Amino acid sequence: MINQFDEFSASPSAEASDKVPETVKGVSDVARLQYLIDNTPAIIYSSVPTGDFKMTFVSNNALNVLGYHPEEMLADPNFWFNHIHPADVPQIFSSIAKLFTEGERVYEYRFMSRAGQYVWMHDMLRLIRDEDGNPVEVIGSLTDITKRKEMEETLFKKGQEQQLLIKKLQEAHEQLLQSEKMASVGQLAAGIAHEINNPIGFINSNIGSLHNYVEKLLEVIGGYEDLIPQSLSESQAHCKMNEIRERADLDFLKDDIQDLVQESMDGLKRVKDIVQSLKDFSHVGETDWQEADIHHGIDSTLNIVKNEIKYKANVVKEYGQLPPVKCIISQVNQVIMNLLVNASHAIKEKGIIKVSTGCEKDLIWIKVLDTGSGISPENLNRIFEPFFTTKPIGSGTGLGLSLSYGIIKKHGGKIDVNSVPGKGTCFTVWLPLRQENNMAH
Repeated sequence: MINQFDEFSASPSAEASDKVPETVKGVSDVARLQYLIDNTPAIIYSSVPTGDFKMTFVSNNALNVLGYHPEEMLADPNFWFNHIHPADVPQIFSSIAKLFTEGERVYEYRFMSRAGQYVWMHDMLRLIRDEDGNPVEVIGSLTDITKRKEMEETLFKKGQEQQLLIKKLQEAHEQLLQSEKMASVGQLAAGIAHEINNPIGFINSNIGSLHNYVEKLLEVIGGYEDLIPQSLSESQAHCKMNEIRERADLDFLKDDIQDLVQESMDGLKRVKDIVQSLKDFSHVGETDWQEADIHHGIDSTLNIVKNEIKYKANVVKEYGQLPPVKCIISQVNQVIMNLLVNASHAIKEKGIIKVSTGCEKDLIWIKVLDTGSGISPENLNRIFEPFFTTKPIGSGTGLGLSLSYGIIKKHGGKIDVNSVPGKGTCFTVWLPLRQENNMAH
């Protein structure tokens, strides 16, 4: 820098002198350098490289930035350390020795101003050595970064508020998901009750018939026991036993009892299957990612919605070969149920719902196709919007597809839809086999 000023301090010719700005004529290099230092936004300083780093030079800008005269900062050998915020001193002391190995250090700390307020400073220190490598001086610059720190603090607080808001939104989404799931189950409750009542009804009827049959069998046994003390010939005993047998109609009882028991066992199995399907569908308490059998989940869901569908459509299943999929199976079941119920509602009288699956590379797909009324082009782009529904008021929440979209997105997948008005709709769910990147969210 001094060399750059030398060309102005050299004795110029008369012609050259006319070109030198009036403000530069007669001004020494030291004066120009002092002017530059004093008008630099930073506070330029130097200090000894030992002990408490006593300041040996402070630029006049200290008065503008901190309110101190350079003279008073130079007079107190402990001025620098005594004015640093106590909470910031440890991090400076713990690493100041690195200045002598690295040659440079940068710190950000709070410094007490004359007004009694702490000002955030950005301090750049550099160690100066002589020709023999011995430390002779530390030079540096102090820049007021209070406004920047205030902005950072404001941004940090806003970031915390946003994180809190995101957390609340996630909790609200989970609650909404659970509410929609309960609403869906509530809509299907009557159908499930009907599915259970049917086998329970004929089991109850069968138990009544079995009760009567058991009474008759006991009468037969009692009649046989009455013959024992009697002194009857073999032919007489055989005749009496035939009368008792014919009166009780044992041949009919034998066949009908077997049918009643088998029918009742089938009915109990039906009830058991429905209950198991409910359990598999909901997976109560299972909210973790785990390997799941997608086909088993679909079958369980079909059992749940059976009463909703059977009067509207025939279900056709075309399952491909699927490996276990890492997912939250209860949520995937919820998506399948939403698609199946929507497909049923789209069919006015009688139609077909086809559920097919397959695997492509590291993705599996599930298709739910119906031969219903289809979706009009103007509504096709809105079907995943929250609360959007084409159903009559009170017939739907408008959350089923929106939440399904969110669930599949959370799983790192996607939902495609193709529809032709008057012919039907096909939803395709794509799910990755592995969830390494999504499981942390």
